[in-house]
Amino acid sequence: MDVQGYLAERAPRVERALEAAVPPARDAPQRLHAAMRHLLFPGGKRLRPALALAAAEAVGAPPERALPVAAAVELVHTYSLVHDDLPCMDDDDERRGRPTVHVAFGEAIAVLAGDALLAAAFAVLAREESDGSAECLLGVIRDLAEAAGASRLVGGQADDLEFDPNEADPLRIESVHARKSAALIAASVVGGARLGGADAATLERLRRFGEAVGVAFQIADDLLDEDEDDGCSLVRAVGREAARARAEALLDTALRAIDTLGDRAEPLRELARFAVRRGE
Repeated sequence: MDVQGYLAERAPRVERALEAAVPPARDAPQRLHAAMRHLLFPGGKRLRPALALAAAEAVGAPPERALPVAAAVELVHTYSLVHDDLPCMDDDDERRGRPTVHVAFGEAIAVLAGDALLAAAFAVLAREESDGSAECLLGVIRDLAEAAGASRLVGGQADDLEFDPNEADPLRIESVHARKSAALIAASVVGGARLGGADAATLERLRRFGEAVGVAFQIADDLLDEDEDDGCSLVRAVGREAARARAEALLDTALRAIDTLGDRAEPLRELARFAVRRGE
């Protein structure tokens, strides 16, 4: 499968959903709305939305069924990047080749923009026009709220901030990755499949898939990071070859979790391979 072609073909649908989710920059308060859009458009590869769409396809539904969760997850992801970049967090000046939101708009507006993006994510899922039953949507909202909260993304970031770079415990490092990175990726996959009508057993297999892919994805990021000696990095703890082997083992675990889904899950499998091997 041509993964780049798959991403490019589905990107316009995701962009339209995101445009509908956030106010135009011309609407007041203009500075806040411009800050919300600064990192959202243009975005990255939209991998998380693509995983949601592919998960719907994997359970036999049209990809459009998963657009609400695809947009919502991307909004949560963008909010997390805006806040992670703040001086009180990772203190980054550049993201995706552009000034970070706090550099471009100031710290206060950056905090508010992140808050507004997080709220917009749940507004997308709560809209009446979203496909799926109320019970199904409630499950998606619950999963995303848990993925974004203190036990997952926010808690992972808290532990990341306090992490001692000299610590070499791979299990603790993977615990941070599982919460800070993998939880949202798993929410993308499970949410897309849930809106696609998957049963409980299939959702559990896809959850395991998403969690394994998410940790492997973060390890792949560590392998691409030129500053690998800083922060919570498996590369620093075990070395590049062992870290690469661990990412491959996690990818294999993920693929085995969905081996019963057949050919319709092939886009999901290829996206996983792309996420883990993109630096090769």
